[in-house]
Amino acid sequence: MSEAAAGTRSRVLVVGATGRLGGSLARASLAAGHPTFALVRPHHLARPDSPSLGPLVAAGATLLEGSLEDYQSLLKAVRQVDVVICAVPTKQALEQKPLIRAIKEAGCVKRFIPAEFGLDPTKVQIGDMAYGFYEKKIEIRHLIETEGIPHTYICCNLFMRYLLPSLVQPGLNAPPRDEIKIFGEGNTKGVFVKEGDVAQFTICTIEDPRTLNQTLYLRPPGNACSMNELADLWEMKINKSLKRVYITEEQLLKEILDAPFPLKMDLIFIYSAFVKGDHIYFEIDLLSEGTQLYPHVKYTTVGEYLDTLV
Repeated sequence: MSEAAAGTRSRVLVVGATGRLGGSLARASLAAGHPTFALVRPHHLARPDSPSLGPLVAAGATLLEGSLEDYQSLLKAVRQVDVVICAVPTKQALEQKPLIRAIKEAGCVKRFIPAEFGLDPTKVQIGDMAYGFYEKKIEIRHLIETEGIPHTYICCNLFMRYLLPSLVQPGLNAPPRDEIKIFGEGNTKGVFVKEGDVAQFTICTIEDPRTLNQTLYLRPPGNACSMNELADLWEMKINKSLKRVYITEEQLLKEILDAPFPLKMDLIFIYSAFVKGDHIYFEIDLLSEGTQLYPHVKYTTVGEYLDTLV
């Protein structure tokens, strides 16, 4: 009998709970009735009423002092839970190695969800031009699988707060009102999902045997849009036609070459999604897609998100 069937809920540890995604994961875990713990650095723990921690404490989260650099604190925290979710930024992906070691040593964790929350790193076609962004995630996957740690990978593509607020116009903070750049031919679809929705889908997996040692992909209907479709949607919402300026693949590659950081990475991710089709070029089993597995989860569509920008 599963823990859920027996009337108890898995105890969940969120690493990175003071971040935007980590906070969403902790809140979703609490909302689903899981005893939820947040690993918090000492300087954050000194202010439990801070904007990032106050709401979690009020909602019932237990704060545990520790960090990825303090192995004994990791081991102590991991021994108290059944599920570990890590939500550190990709630049810190390799810092999950001590956490994986602690999970292995503790021996009590039934599911580990590492810090992926983007494209499937094994499917991207631009890995050689992404400055090691995806290699770190692949290295962590390899370690998890080598150590035999039960896991689920969450591949949600792009968060809505990234690129979508400007309608994929690097350098802009709001959607254009007169002219829009379309990268490539404008017909290749990218996928956007709101962070809070990613968190809900993630928490749905942690007691689901169907997702054990599998990848959960998020391709919600209404959230896979080409650049031409995004422009069409925006024109309808503002009741105005935009001038469309098409940037060829060759032009975009030159822009990537010449661009400084962090603009360079923005352009690389745009190239990956809207020219190479890295979000959707490969087929997935229906039982690997979040909205098929968990049809009860209400999520924000791209159209609904754009309504908030008008």
